[in-house]
Amino acid sequence: QVQLVESGGGLVQAGGSLRLSCTASGRTSDNNVMGWFRQVPGKEREFVAAISGSGSVTAYADSVKGRFTISRDNAKNTVYLQMSSLKPEDTAVYYCAADRYLIVNPTAAAVDYWGQGTQVTVSS
Repeated sequence: QVQLVESGGGLVQAGGSLRLSCTASGRTSDNNVMGWFRQVPGKEREFVAAISGSGSVTAYADSVKGRFTISRDNAKNTVYLQMSSLKPEDTAVYYCAADRYLIVNPTAAAVDYWGQGTQVTVSS
């Protein structure tokens, strides 16, 4: 089992920045590919970004490329999502995810472990 705890959400104006954090515990060595998804009411949970266990490989959704950066600190078992140039359409609940195949199969249905989610609201 893997437990994921997110933090860092909040309210920000358009054009601003936020950094989300996700700390993992449990059997992290078996599920060391981590990432972020987001969801708005009435829509499916969508992939945002993922990072390999070493941090050498990353993947992003087209909608966030160039604005969001995913990184990790393995000494702290923590993954970060630095979000810049935020837009109102980035408003969503952001979920941390862990799954060894996340980069090659970035779909919500394939994810083994989820965090509880953190709300990000971008005002116009």
